[in-house]
This record gives sequence, structure tokens and C-alpha cells, in this order.
Amino acid sequence: MCKPSKIQNNFIAKFMRLTLLASVAILGTSCSGGDSDTGEAPGDVAAESVANVDGARIAAADNEPGNWLAHGRTYSEQRFSPLTQINADNAADLGLAWYYDLDTDRGQEATPIVVDGVMYVGTAWSKVKALNAVSGELLWAYDPEVPGQKAVELCCDVVNRGVAVWKGRVYIGTLDGRLIALNAATGALDWEVQTTDPGLPFSITGAPRVFNDKIIIGNGGSEFGVRGYVSAYDTASGELVWRFYTVPGDPSLPFESEAMEMAAETWTGQWWKMAAAAPPGMPWSTIRN
Repeated sequence: MCKPSKIQNNFIAKFMRLTLLASVAILGTSCSGGDSDTGEAPGDVAAESVANVDGARIAAADNEPGNWLAHGRTYSEQRFSPLTQINADNAADLGLAWYYDLDTDRGQEATPIVVDGVMYVGTAWSKVKALNAVSGELLWAYDPEVPGQKAVELCCDVVNRGVAVWKGRVYIGTLDGRLIALNAATGALDWEVQTTDPGLPFSITGAPRVFNDKIIIGNGGSEFGVRGYVSAYDTASGELVWRFYTVPGDPSLPFESEAMEMAAETWTGQWWKMAAAAPPGMPWSTIRN
């Protein structure tokens, strides 16, 4: 796949700004959630109440359409907003509410997550920003400092496709294969774990998924022949809970599971010498709650 040109990347970056603006316009005043009842600004609420998202809340997302609690909005990921205030009759009347300039003209592909008046967004180079969804004020920013040379091991620019939010933390997968958990109130690092072999051309651009206190992450790198897998980590500690490989490995070594042993019986040739690929960049296509 060809690398996007600078003109294409400029367009994508501008499109990302429009995405942020559209999110504000669609959410309207309802995006402030409970903060509007208390008079508190999103950045001033108590730490324990920030990003208080769990499975029950995501499952009942239609009860609070002013929020966008998870990738695709709901566990079914239909990306459909039930809000009706903006429609075909008045869309032409929309105007600029605010804008935020990102610090790069590289590709931007993330869908922002909005929880109780705070917008969390992953940006190019796996950076994370938290913004006041009403005013556009930057609340905090985090840079995982991905090495610049990692860009040569990516098919499609240094993009990120989103974060996950769960019980006071914001999670992001980085281009160099780390899974990072941030304090949603401050942006401080809670923990990080290397999910891939840093000596191989793995990458992560996809958004993590989370349920039952497990954060699920896949990986990319099929263009370079890595062997893909899906991993689940404990949301609080970062401890690896389980890992499922998508294709069988070297048959001279023990198989990781009975499923991989069965799969190997259907393969021919020396597939393991090419690593067999099949990395699941979007884990939700493989894992369900």
C-alpha cells in the first residue's frame, strides 16, 4: 500500500479537526452531562468521578446519547447517534463552536470518546489529548514518545484510531506496540506494558476495546510478515490475562492451544518461516463480550 502524500496527510489532519468540531456540534449542550447540574467545569470534578465508565453504562448508552462512551458508541459499534436536535432541516445553520489545532499535519483517524463533558482523543504518533468538550480548552496531553524511526515499519502513516475509557483511566495502543493506561483526570501514566516483540515490525494503530475489567488489544504488521495475536490485560494492573494467536506457529514447538494445533493440520508448506501474518489490527472483529 502506498504511503499517503503530504497533501493527503494535510487533508486528513484538517478532516480530523472537522471531526472534533462535528462531535461538539452534534453533542451540543447535552455533552456536559452531570457537570451542568453541579456547575462544575469538566476539569474541576473530583478525580474518582472522571471517566466513570463501565460495561453497564456502555450497554445502556442510549440512555445518555449526549456521551460517546466507547469506540463505535455502543458494544455493537453501529456508530449511530440517536440525537435528533440536528437534522436535515437545520444542519445548514450550524456554525463554528470552537476548534483545536493539533500539533502535526500527519494523518488523524481517531473517533473521539466523550464522557461527561470531556473529550478524549488519540492523535498521530499515539499521543492523547483531553479537551473540555464545551469550550475546547486543553485539559491535559500525553506523549508516549514513540521513536521516529518506527514510521518506516508502518503501512499507512503514524495514525491512531482511538482510545478506550474505563473506570477512571484512558487506554491507548502505541505505534511501537505498547499498551498505556493514563489517569483520566490528570493524564499521568498509571502503567504501560510492551505487548509485542520490539525486535519485530509489529505496530498498533487500532483502538483498544474494554469489557469485564479487561483491555483488549490487537496489532498490525501483516505487510512485514509478523504473526498476529489478540491480548487481554487487566485494566487496573496491566497484567496479561490471556493471549490468542490467529494463526499457528512453528510446528516443531509446543502449540499455544488446542485450536492452534487443529489449525496447523489445515496448513501446508513452511508457513512459519514467513511468520504467517494475520495480525488483528481491530480486535473487536475477533472478540465479543
